[in-house]
Amino acid sequence: MLVYLIRRLVNVAVLLLVVSVITFGIFFMVPKLTGSDPALLYVGKIADKVAVEGIRHKMGLDKPIAEQYLLFLKGLFVGRDYSQGTDITHCSAPCFGYSFKTEQEVWPVLLDRLPVTLSLAAGASVIWLVVGTGTGIISALRKGSVVDRATMMTALAGVSLPIYFTGLLSLSIFVHVLGWLPNDYVNFTDNPLEWARNLILPWITLAFLYAATYARLTRATLLEVLNEDYIRTARAKGLKESKVIGKHALRSTLTPILTVFGLDIGALIGGAVLTETTFNLRGLGYEAVQAISQSDLPVILGVTLFAAFFVIMANLVVDLLYAVVDPRVRLG
Repeated sequence: MLVYLIRRLVNVAVLLLVVSVITFGIFFMVPKLTGSDPALLYVGKIADKVAVEGIRHKMGLDKPIAEQYLLFLKGLFVGRDYSQGTDITHCSAPCFGYSFKTEQEVWPVLLDRLPVTLSLAAGASVIWLVVGTGTGIISALRKGSVVDRATMMTALAGVSLPIYFTGLLSLSIFVHVLGWLPNDYVNFTDNPLEWARNLILPWITLAFLYAATYARLTRATLLEVLNEDYIRTARAKGLKESKVIGKHALRSTLTPILTVFGLDIGALIGGAVLTETTFNLRGLGYEAVQAISQSDLPVILGVTLFAAFFVIMANLVVDLLYAVVDPRVRLG
């Protein structure tokens, strides 16, 4: 187990390094190949050449590509000095630079937005995991029944309807028409009850989409597992049906669900773009949309690296949980 953990941590470190290289290339090398210049995004297209050259020197864009990447990598761990002839001095570690539009340091801005995204992802994931898997199990055990058809039709509707449709519809009905729910984010530390009340609508809207996917996946996987030889053997030995399903079938069913859940939760923590934009939740996804509309490269870069980190770490946790969910999986 320890050897496996060490090997996986090394793989995570290598993967994060690869992600940093690809991200650096996209944000710093590709613009040069297409004739663009990140320095112009900072000072504006009408700035004189002297100002542009000064910004290019401050950002290190006049240095060789290899040296630029080393400075970029150094900034992620120990911060970076931006004091060459400007008022900006030093940004903290990790450093994604300063916003082109607000001149604020990107890292504190992302940390300020992170609790909103974490709150949205945590609540919605619990709902869709419980409802989705539970519905899929019931549907599989009652294959062909009215319950099965009704749940799968609902799941199909959930998969087909986009967030911006269900989100705007729920806002119109429950917030603007009925007035049952507010639409303002409240910090958990300020008032936990108001925090949950204000997020219940985004949670349900986001969970409706994911629960539908999990219901269909759970149903298909469980039906396949129930036809395996070891399930027939368990039933032939006289075990109760509840024990056959709970102890044997569900463990194999949960393995692919756990894999997908790790990917989904990692991606959501990186920013639930459509949901945050629809409900005006100022999380990482909302910040990314604003940065893209303003061509604010440092903020886009920060959100991208944030999302990549959470996806990779979520997959690491999933790999370690495989042995807990299914004893047949051996780590080593």
